[in-house]
Amino acid sequence: MNYKAIAFFDLDGTLLDQNSQITPEVADGMLRLKANGVLPVIATGRTEIEILDIRKAAHIDSNIVMNGAYIRVDGQEVYSDLIPKAQIEKMYHAVLDHGDQLAYYNEGAIWCTGHSEDLIGAYTFIHSKIPPIDPQGFQNKPVNMLLVLGREHRDFYEENFPAFDFYRNTPYSMDTVKKGISKGAAVKILQEKTGLTNLPTYGFGDGPNDVALLGACDHKIAMGNAGEELKQMADFVTKKNTEGGILYALEHFQLI
Repeated sequence: MNYKAIAFFDLDGTLLDQNSQITPEVADGMLRLKANGVLPVIATGRTEIEILDIRKAAHIDSNIVMNGAYIRVDGQEVYSDLIPKAQIEKMYHAVLDHGDQLAYYNEGAIWCTGHSEDLIGAYTFIHSKIPPIDPQGFQNKPVNMLLVLGREHRDFYEENFPAFDFYRNTPYSMDTVKKGISKGAAVKILQEKTGLTNLPTYGFGDGPNDVALLGACDHKIAMGNAGEELKQMADFVTKKNTEGGILYALEHFQLI
């Protein structure tokens, strides 16, 4: 299809409602967006296995997942960045030594070192399933992203693991990706891999891991429920995700 623009949507607090669902109004908006020649792309810290139902409900076939570590466009994989086993093993021992837990992610699976109160809290927070336990699964399965499950020790991890970036997206967890991996970097990679480099881009978000996303897009849209940092950098602050903010912004920019 000949696209005329690309729209990138965060999920929690942005495209989804308060129950982490796609409303019928948003689903209809995505169909209208596509009919107008705009490519909708989900851009999330989650991985694909967690968002298959969301993608289907939203009629979206393209995604940036795991904060930019994996990209799919129109159903086809275009990019996958893996974390070396040696780095994962070092993180594994440090996490357990500090009484935290670790979850492992690739596009098709999530597994973890063990179930703790913080781990259960993190997945309950985003209405997602508790992953199975497989502490050494990283030895024979590819890993694009890690999740450190714990409410403390951020300073320790940042000091001792300079090869990683840490995004605290729930009170209980930190998304952990290789340094330089971000939703923003993925926007540029997606455009280069697909040849869609000359199209205007629109970024929609609400949280700290959306700063890079909005920074990489031509048009920066913060949700009404977004943090102050995101609102300050935005070209347009729309209504809250629970108040029709997505459709309000799409209409403002005449995308639907």
